[in-house]
Amino acid sequence: MRKLTDAELTGLLSELEGWTSRADAIHKDFTFPGFRGAIAFVNRVAERAETAGHHPDIEIHHHRVSITLSTHDAGGVTEKDVSLAAEIDGAADGDATERADGSAAPRSG
Repeated sequence: MRKLTDAELTGLLSELEGWTSRADAIHKDFTFPGFRGAIAFVNRVAERAETAGHHPDIEIHHHRVSITLSTHDAGGVTEKDVSLAAEIDGAADGDATERADGSAAPRSG
């Protein structure tokens, strides 16, 4: 799979809420009401990643989870990363929602 051009990446990221380009990767932070919610989200991400055969870098900071995606063999972001980003957003549905700054915040009610 080939690395996306800057123009392709910009176009695809415009379809994903809160994901940003960082060097040769895409990144998003998700925030949850507490540690257990963050871990449950990471477990759902793990299932989707295993199914896709593509694994993100995941950092857990109590109630905040940072996800970074890159296809190392291609030297940057590919369609596989963008596709998994959409899947990860689906894993957050019901637990988190987007903030204006691009991070995800817990849904109320």
